[in-house]
Amino acid sequence: MIKRFVIFILGAAVLLAACGPAAPAEDELMSIRLPMGFIPDPQYAPYYVAVEKGYFAEEGFEVEFDYSFETDGMALVGANELPFAIVSGEQVVLARAQGLPVVYVLEWFQKYPIAVVSKADANIETPADLNGRSVGLPGFFGATYVGYAGLLSSNDLVQEDVNASEIGFTQVESLLTDQVEAVVGYGNNEPVQLAAQGEDINILYVADFIDMVANGIITNEETIAENPEMVEGFTRAILRGLEDTLNDPDEAFEISKNFVEGLEDSRMAVLEASLDMWRADDLGITDADSWVQTEQILIGMGFLDGPIDNLEDAYTNEFVE
Repeated sequence: MIKRFVIFILGAAVLLAACGPAAPAEDELMSIRLPMGFIPDPQYAPYYVAVEKGYFAEEGFEVEFDYSFETDGMALVGANELPFAIVSGEQVVLARAQGLPVVYVLEWFQKYPIAVVSKADANIETPADLNGRSVGLPGFFGATYVGYAGLLSSNDLVQEDVNASEIGFTQVESLLTDQVEAVVGYGNNEPVQLAAQGEDINILYVADFIDMVANGIITNEETIAENPEMVEGFTRAILRGLEDTLNDPDEAFEISKNFVEGLEDSRMAVLEASLDMWRADDLGITDADSWVQTEQILIGMGFLDGPIDNLEDAYTNEFVE
């Protein structure tokens, strides 16, 4: 569901002087289609808040949420057909290796959100306990696979130590029916569903063992060169929505109901599970070491032949500092 927000211009010059520049009129807003990478969900609350409270409009944007695949957003931004998309960090490294001039400009998830989940009675309490176990993944691709490989690598395990298989997006069902002993999913999704069904589970969060670059905002080199003010304004609006969501999750969840059709109160658990993944002393900042670790994992997986040229060009903090 797409929400469109119109900000009204204050008429009094004294108020304008006190509050800063007026927001653009409705017909002056730039229409932005933002690929999200997933279905409408309360985990996108910061973006919904930024629309509902007029933060995007104040920066001159009318935002349309596009719930298409992450790879679609990457390709469109890389070709400069769209200015922004939500993308995971490892995809940025892979795209740069293929010559796409994408740049990561805001780190939304400060913790890599992937986790390995098992029933408590399986006694998988540490990564070492995965040795010789059966683990189900949606597939050998994407953030779940990269996070899984990172978890193994950071704990002196190789993929041959684990009996991994593709199960599609059936993690909850596959675990409950004992088709596998553990599954790989998002820490704010599958564990929430399993807990809601009363299942006693153990969770191994990838971010507890290795720091990799998670979901954030990308743009491209041309947009940065030609319109840095647009990038700054867009990131500023998101940071305001993110800060409000962290400060008042209940309000953010109520706002999310305007964007996620049929959103039930039980889904508040998804938002609550996401909050710690977003928190940071400086919201939006990305760390150079996490990019190096992400690149090394991709090399170890065989997704890269070696380090890419100028990894530091793949990201910047200049728009959030």
